[in-house]
Amino acid sequence: MNQFHIFIIRAIFGAAFAVIVTRMFYGRVNPIYVVGLAVILVGLAYFAEYLRHRKSR
Repeated sequence: MNQFHIFIIRAIFGAAFAVIVTRMFYGRVNPIYVVGLAVILVGLAYFAEYLRHRKSR
């Protein structure tokens, strides 16, 4: 898989988890909160990958 496919998978999972978490804490799905939380989750996934590869070198 290339990097674009990995990004799409992470974005889909990030959006799905953002909808679930927003629904649990706010009781409704507000698109602004979902987009913001999805961006944070995908960013954290890339940050974790950076840290994992940095330590293996």
